[in-house]
Amino acid sequence: MFAQELELVHESVEESGSYDSVMKAIDSEWIEHSLLASNKASIRNRRLPAQQAVWLVLWMGLIRNQSIKEVCSSMDIALQSDDSIWSHVAPSVLTDCRRRLGEAPMSYLFKSTVSAWLKQALGKNNDLGLTTLAVDGTVFRCQDSEENAQEFGFISKIHKPYPQLRLVSLISTETRMVLGAAFDGCHIGEVTLAQHLIQDAPDNSLTLFDRCYFSADLLLNWEGSGKQRHWLTPVKSKMRYEVVEEFANNDLLIEMPISQQARKKNPELPEMWQARFVAYQKPRGEIKGFITSLIDPVKYPLDKLLDIYWQRWEIEEGYGELKQTQLQSKVTLRGRFSEGVRQELWGVLIAYNLVRLEMTAIAKEANISPTRISFTAAISLIDTQLRWLALSPDGKLPVKLKQMRADIKHFILPDKRKHRTYPRSVLYIPSRYPLKYKQ
Repeated sequence: MFAQELELVHESVEESGSYDSVMKAIDSEWIEHSLLASNKASIRNRRLPAQQAVWLVLWMGLIRNQSIKEVCSSMDIALQSDDSIWSHVAPSVLTDCRRRLGEAPMSYLFKSTVSAWLKQALGKNNDLGLTTLAVDGTVFRCQDSEENAQEFGFISKIHKPYPQLRLVSLISTETRMVLGAAFDGCHIGEVTLAQHLIQDAPDNSLTLFDRCYFSADLLLNWEGSGKQRHWLTPVKSKMRYEVVEEFANNDLLIEMPISQQARKKNPELPEMWQARFVAYQKPRGEIKGFITSLIDPVKYPLDKLLDIYWQRWEIEEGYGELKQTQLQSKVTLRGRFSEGVRQELWGVLIAYNLVRLEMTAIAKEANISPTRISFTAAISLIDTQLRWLALSPDGKLPVKLKQMRADIKHFILPDKRKHRTYPRSVLYIPSRYPLKYKQ
């Protein structure tokens, strides 16, 4: 029924104008392909078909202030009985349908949407002629169930309030859209998860890593996975290297040894590897300089390399939008079974990209950067649009849908400062409890 309502909305919009609704961004054929590819398509008549289960998981990622049952009700997901009477789905049916759906269709759908939206997601190239990307990780809590505890574990071995899930993602700093994601239990490190993102990086790109991702195995594989797939990461204080060539002051070609432990895990790694070392004359906070695969000093000037790293903070902003605004700071995922947690997180990421995609289109019309559109305003109006699908007469929908982009344009954020007085750093949050110190 929900898919039928979407088609009616699309037809009414097309008749009245050329507005492309955010709902039209996800092609129903992608859902069919994801279900067929994972052998999850509904063959027999069930209380809730797999297609509607996919939509339910997506809207769970957007409508965070309602329970799963309320999301289903507000989206008017219902089924027709033999006597042609529509009835709402019972909560037990929702749990069963999500278990049958599993994780695979949502993972497949995420990759399908990224592939279809890749051009909009990448945005403009940077001053070096490359697409700027960033990789970083974050943590989500899971429901306190025995299955989640066994699957995902706890970060603290002493305090175990909730099982926790670690996510590492690849985003475009121009649009903050997520291009790839890998997640697992908190016992799996970020470097290990980042290895799963290597094939998600597009060609002609520069990926910005935090210093914790300094790994010859990761960075060499990242660079060799395609054409012009470069990386840049801050220098570690105890890094061992020898100078091969000096391009200019604070601009060196260096050679570094690879540990026996790393070569034991990956025998294909060489004993030594080369990179470019660029440094500030005066360190910016804890960062003294960077190493990068952009070796050519003529094509990639020193000053541009020293300035570009600070775009990595866009992924921090993206995580803030996702966890604080989209999830309304409720970072405990709803699923009580492990596959349901993974399924839900894929839905959250698709929903986040859906909002960001619409913001990118709005920014293009306004001729500004996508990061200057208010995420809070965008997700609020898109949430309202979803409710109109179930509550408003069809005749009023086209007018309201046309107004949405015009309304969001009133929430354009001021341009960011290019030069900060102090370098960006993690916010210090003081303890709420008194501390006792030994005399």
